Amino acid sequence: MIFPQAAGILFTADPLTSNRKVSSIDASFGLGEALVSGLVNADVYKVRNGKVSAKRISTKKLAVFASQHGGTKEQVIEPERQNRPALTDEQILQLEHMGRKIEEQFGHPQDIEWCLVDGTFYIVQSRPITTLFPIPEANDQENHVYVSVGHQQMMTDPLKPLGLSFFQLTTARPMDTAGGRLFVDITQDLASPAKRDIIVNVLGKSDPLIKDALMTILERGDFVKSVPNDIGEPSSSKSNQGVTPVGFQTLTDYDPQIVSDLIKSSQTSIDELRCDIQTKSGSVLFDFILEDIEKLRKSISDPRSFGVIMTAMNASSWINEKMMDWLGEKNVADTLSQSVPNNNTSEMGLELLDVADVIRPHPEVINYLQHIKNDSFLDELVQFDGGQEARDAIYTYLNKYGMRCAGEIDITRPRWSEKPTILVPMILGNIKNFEPNAGHLKFEQGRQEALNQEQELLERLKQLPDGEQKAKETERMISLVRNLSGYREYPKYGIVSRYFVYKQALEKEAERLVQANVIHEKEDIYYLAFEELHEVVRTDELDYQIISKRKDEYKSYEKLTPPRVITSDGEIVAGQYKRENLPADAIVGLPVSSGVIEGCARVILNLEDAVLKDGDILVTSFTDPGWTPLFVSIKGLVTEVGGLMTHGAVIAREYGLPAVVGVENATRLIKDGQRIRVHGTEGYVEIL
Repeated sequence: MIFPQAAGILFTADPLTSNRKVSSIDASFGLGEALVSGLVNADVYKVRNGKVSAKRISTKKLAVFASQHGGTKEQVIEPERQNRPALTDEQILQLEHMGRKIEEQFGHPQDIEWCLVDGTFYIVQSRPITTLFPIPEANDQENHVYVSVGHQQMMTDPLKPLGLSFFQLTTARPMDTAGGRLFVDITQDLASPAKRDIIVNVLGKSDPLIKDALMTILERGDFVKSVPNDIGEPSSSKSNQGVTPVGFQTLTDYDPQIVSDLIKSSQTSIDELRCDIQTKSGSVLFDFILEDIEKLRKSISDPRSFGVIMTAMNASSWINEKMMDWLGEKNVADTLSQSVPNNNTSEMGLELLDVADVIRPHPEVINYLQHIKNDSFLDELVQFDGGQEARDAIYTYLNKYGMRCAGEIDITRPRWSEKPTILVPMILGNIKNFEPNAGHLKFEQGRQEALNQEQELLERLKQLPDGEQKAKETERMISLVRNLSGYREYPKYGIVSRYFVYKQALEKEAERLVQANVIHEKEDIYYLAFEELHEVVRTDELDYQIISKRKDEYKSYEKLTPPRVITSDGEIVAGQYKRENLPADAIVGLPVSSGVIEGCARVILNLEDAVLKDGDILVTSFTDPGWTPLFVSIKGLVTEVGGLMTHGAVIAREYGLPAVVGVENATRLIKDGQRIRVHGTEGYVEIL
């Protein structure tokens, strides 16, 4: 239809960084066909705030032009024109301005195809850029820096609206939502000289990629404006989780009994909740849940609970630092952390081995479990020899752990008690891969390895100058790690235990709403925030289009990958590992559990799809506590998300599994069935 001198693509948001304030233009001579088919490298121009901010001029040896008689023809560009820009600065700015007007018309960043004919731009097509991650909404025009909550919680899938609102109600710090995920605005922390180092280092200790991204933003100097310490400080409720810098450095000689006391207190409170909620319904139920969430928040922020967790973490860091200085030993706290008491998440994995022990002697039960199709199978077990014992063992396990599941911070996710078929492949795998009493033997083996490590370290330390004192200090720190670090996993157990009680009560309200024809199915309530659901229960009225719209939105969010750090400009700031002396083909991550292991990679994206052989290495996006039962069968762990103290790392150390986390794109770079070597001490993976 037209015969352009130049053509290309205009993105009104930078396709590399997602920055909504940067337009990116690809341009080449002739038709855009040469660019799209890869015949030539295009010029790339960036425009920000009405100015050309960057240019990359390519050598354009060929172009494709439209023929006067139809079709196209390739043409060699004269040598003197090959390195000339396809567009002048004036044309670049003119085109960018047109793009912004088109974006404004459609209300969304656009991917625009354009042509230039005799100095006039023609738009060939415009479509929305669908791969951009949404920006958390701010109530002002100021710059903001947001950090992903999902990367800290080791759950980067989207949450449904009810799940988002429950987690927001639970946490002390305000959280923003975008793309079905939660983010924390840390702009004020970064602006405060007193808090900047704390927030960067605390987040960086868990995830170096977040720290590097934040340092990149700070080094620009113009995005986050520094404020004096006494100006613009957020209130204590919005401060860095209300904890002083000193709090993060806690190293208190707690009586080991404190862990049992904290667990007992929490369990008593959960039992009271289960009893008291039975009589609540309608608006009274919602008020009751809000009151109980306030109790939950207080228990989470209990200074003793926080002190126990930080003391164990800091004692572990002390051991690693001092043993490296004094003995040249790296990450020795990993072995010392094996088989610690009171870690209910690691116990959950081992106790599923005990369930397998009960079922193993009964072939009829095993055969039946291999063919089950629905979640009512437990009641049918009793017809088989050994079925009653198997049913009792599974129910006992579910009574203790049935509130758990993959992605458990989202209250809407199906729990094991609701969908026990999820556990069956893991039970059958345990029967196949392990001998009887494996749970007890695994725990004892880990405990003995930790004890042997302790004795060896203390003996070596005593040979050094001031050896007795060094051994005494080290013994104290080891005692803190052994007695306190198991508690690290408990607060989340308390949260999800309460969530399941709330969920069961809310689903009774949902069943009433279905009977009243207010909603179509009880799962519809998952697409309403807590207060919205309260209003629907109170009025028995709902515009069902809201549910339909949010179901569609959730499906679109599932296709998005959330960033660790995103700004109010929409820019995704990606951090990098600053590491040297690694093999050229190393896939780099964060070392979180020591050791080197070779094995077959099992790339698993959904827990329900997990079929593991003894000795496999699990490669996945993330592992929250619901993945723990798989850990007893694997020999190593690689995840795309995680940090030193996120769930996968804690349990890997507890089980003595070499582990590397925070490995960008691990599930794409590593193929299922490949042999890999995991370097858990140095923090990288090799494909063999």
